[in-house]
Amino acid sequence: MSDRQLALVTGAAHRLGKTFALTLARAGYDILLHYHSAEEEARQTQAEIESLGRRVISSQADLTNPAQISSLLSGIESLNVLVNSAAFMPSGNIESLSIENWDASLDLNLRAPFLLAQACSKKMNEGGLIVNITDVGAQKAWSRFPSYTVSKAALESLTKILARALAPRIRVNAIAPGFVLQSDIVSAEEWQRLINRVPLKRPARSEEIASALEFLLKNEYITGQTIVVDGGYSLI
Repeated sequence: MSDRQLALVTGAAHRLGKTFALTLARAGYDILLHYHSAEEEARQTQAEIESLGRRVISSQADLTNPAQISSLLSGIESLNVLVNSAAFMPSGNIESLSIENWDASLDLNLRAPFLLAQACSKKMNEGGLIVNITDVGAQKAWSRFPSYTVSKAALESLTKILARALAPRIRVNAIAPGFVLQSDIVSAEEWQRLINRVPLKRPARSEEIASALEFLLKNEYITGQTIVVDGGYSLI
């Protein structure tokens, strides 16, 4: 793949990670498709990307393990885009959240993007792009998800640090989605309650989040910024 443009998307098997991978494939990139445990979904996503005429390297890795991050990138000589989409969102308030879940969340949501940026930047030429997927919750005080909220707030800070350190060769930005896809840890009733609070009164469509990535691919004069796509949720 050294003669073609290549993008690494973490957590690309399903949900928003899959949307980002397909968006990049439609934009002409071959995909290094990372997944952790969703092997069947990864195969399905690979088939969809290949149907678009793009090449795919599918690779399993536990990104909380630095050695597996190194292994993920071991055969890659050149990379154009990195999208840090993989994330862990454990529930539990200050009293109940376990130290294991605190560490796992910070390791995947913050340390892994740092280590991936560190390694991938060495494989990027002029014009490289790193996009960290944060969350509108980074600017909130979500007491049910302390480790997740802290990790995403820190990732937005890291985005600015990386942007300054890697300029002008590589741009680094973040996308902060609002409510998009209901997760297993949120009941249907709670999901509807949250959506009713959003000024636009609906969740985002996946393609509306992906359009922020398309914008960052095209506009080469943006770095160190977080693009919030939340239907106005950050206003309340």
